Amino acid sequence: MENHGRGFDSRPEGGGDVAPDRRPPGPLPYEGVWRFTAPAVDASVPQARHAVRDLLSRQRVPASDDLVQGLLLIVSELVTNAVRHAALLSPTLAVEVAVGAEWVRVSVEDNHPYRPTALEADHGQTGGRGLLLVREVTRESGGVCDVEHTASGGKVIWAALPLTPSVV
Repeated sequence: MENHGRGFDSRPEGGGDVAPDRRPPGPLPYEGVWRFTAPAVDASVPQARHAVRDLLSRQRVPASDDLVQGLLLIVSELVTNAVRHAALLSPTLAVEVAVGAEWVRVSVEDNHPYRPTALEADHGQTGGRGLLLVREVTRESGGVCDVEHTASGGKVIWAALPLTPSVV
């Protein structure tokens, strides 16, 4: 996988305005944004999953095992969708991981203009439920997800999950 912009070996930037009594000023050591590209081929699915897992570990992101497993499932589903449905018009895809003080956001971007929708579960089909699964994992974690168009005419699909469990 290629590494572009804020790479995995870069010192992250980040931060935001947070009350000083909540944490020290400036970004926490694990905050930052990392983006990498990969060809829209099947082999990129496990490569993206491993890259995200290794990044979270290397940056010492304070995420529970359940949160990490949810993020890795989301990355797998989103990259798989890009490979299966966008590769013809988008031979490369981009994966971005953004980590804030209290959240992690993963996104997958491609240059295909089609905006997918989550299908309802049809027990007779063996596929087509990836976005439904992403939506459910995100919801159960107390996070949010969405699909947006990019300025270049493609799309980015993202999910943001809280680092601390939500109170239900």
